[in-house]
Amino acid sequence: MKKQTRHEAGIKAFGQCLRVLRLAKGFMQEQLAYSSDLEFSQISRIKRGIINTSISQVFQIAAALGLPPKERFDFEIGEGWPH
Repeated sequence: MKKQTRHEAGIKAFGQCLRVLRLAKGFMQEQLAYSSDLEFSQISRIKRGIINTSISQVFQIAAALGLPPKERFDFEIGEGWPH
C-alpha cells in the first residue's frame, strides 16, 4: 500500500492562514484571484483546504498580497504535527 502524502491538517491550516492574510490586506477573494492571476474557485479551494496548492501558486498569491512567500507559511498546524 502506498503511503499517503497529503497532510490534511497542514493543507487546512495553510488555507486558514491565507484567509487571515487576505482579510488583513483588505482583499476580497475575487480581488485576490484577479491580482494573483488565479481563478476565484482556485482561491476558494485553497482557503477551504480542498486542494494541495502548488508552490508556483503560493508565489503568485504572496506577490498579489505584497508579502514575502515565507509569510504564507507562518501558521500553527495543531494536533498531529509533524506527522
